[in-house]
Amino acid sequence: MHTTTGQLDLSQHLTIVIPALNEALTITDIIHQCKDISDDIVVIDGNSPDGTADIARRAGAKIVQDHGRGKGEAIRTVIPHLQKEITVFIDADGSHDPRDIPALVSPIIEDRADHVSASRLIGGSSELHGGFDECFRLMGSSFITACINNRFGVLLSESQNGFRAIKTNVLRALDLREDITTIEQEMIIKTLKKGFRMGEVPSHEHKRKAGYSKISVRRVAFRYVYSMVKYLYF
Repeated sequence: MHTTTGQLDLSQHLTIVIPALNEALTITDIIHQCKDISDDIVVIDGNSPDGTADIARRAGAKIVQDHGRGKGEAIRTVIPHLQKEITVFIDADGSHDPRDIPALVSPIIEDRADHVSASRLIGGSSELHGGFDECFRLMGSSFITACINNRFGVLLSESQNGFRAIKTNVLRALDLREDITTIEQEMIIKTLKKGFRMGEVPSHEHKRKAGYSKISVRRVAFRYVYSMVKYLYF
């Protein structure tokens, strides 16, 4: 049975996209949970050597292969394959709860937003605290979000969460360029810069269920700042 918002069957309107790299241990569970929302599920695989693509295919997802340059390149690669009017992006590691998808898309369905990001700052996080790396991530993310808020006169709580919903035609209009996770702030900046409506809903961030993070924030911190300045002011 598919989830509905009001009287609307979301399965008729949503493509759920799952970027994945070496997530063989969690991808089946994520796909099965997403199937309660929509049958149109696409896994973008970064040529994972652990068999992620084959496992996802057996679980019922369509597979799109990217070129292994990062999450941003994966998101850009999937855009020509999207056919439904709304696209939802959700991570493959179990940190996002697919049951939050109806709340995520509601502002779009109700014509209150064109792009909606989930926020772990207002929804809570099980991993964004406790150590120097987490502190560094939180400070950097908060700084970038504050710059976005100041530039556009909005009140977003964060700008780095990969769990989001967006009108597919808006996604195509953004002309995305980033290859790594900086694409998430690029998407928000360009949404606002092009005059589209940005929304935000709370969603709890859980600890990843298995595997390890593919991101070393310290190694790419400069790229986050460079990307922010480039898209905000030029």
